[in-house]
Amino acid sequence: MSSVHVVYAHPSPAGLTRAVLDSFVGALPSYTLSDLCLMGFPAVMSAREYARAPGDPVPADVAAEQQRLAAADVWAFVYPVWWADCPAILKGWFDRVWTVGWAYKPMVVRPAKRAIVLCTAGYTVAELRASGHYEAMRAVMIDDRIGARAESSEFVVLGGPDRAAHLQRAAELGRSVR
Repeated sequence: MSSVHVVYAHPSPAGLTRAVLDSFVGALPSYTLSDLCLMGFPAVMSAREYARAPGDPVPADVAAEQQRLAAADVWAFVYPVWWADCPAILKGWFDRVWTVGWAYKPMVVRPAKRAIVLCTAGYTVAELRASGHYEAMRAVMIDDRIGARAESSEFVVLGGPDRAAHLQRAAELGRSVR
């Protein structure tokens, strides 16, 4: 049985993205969750963090996130698409948590077996593909942010108005984690 850590980025406790999260985690036997907005996760990297050398200590909130990731076999990221990307709090999470000497140069974190990116969007996948946004969003999240940090990764956009289908797909993804 795989251990799962979920990183969730949405400020509202209601709505489609929260329902997608609930459907996904409801299908998991167990998981840990970082609800970035509820936690008040600071998304802005300080000058001191930026100047940190590999091996220097990281802030406690960053260390806690790194420990959750290191303990998990599967990482899941659940968020809405805003302006063809993730919310700023999640972008800041990557900026702060993917530290030099942990996530790169050198990468010491054990790669996850699987990373699942599950995001909601107002546009359908067909519309996002037609505009070129789907490929750009996937490249940034999967190729750049996840990259070699996971053995396999999936980019799932639940786009358009079919709420029931989106919730069903999220639950299917949860059940697929074993």
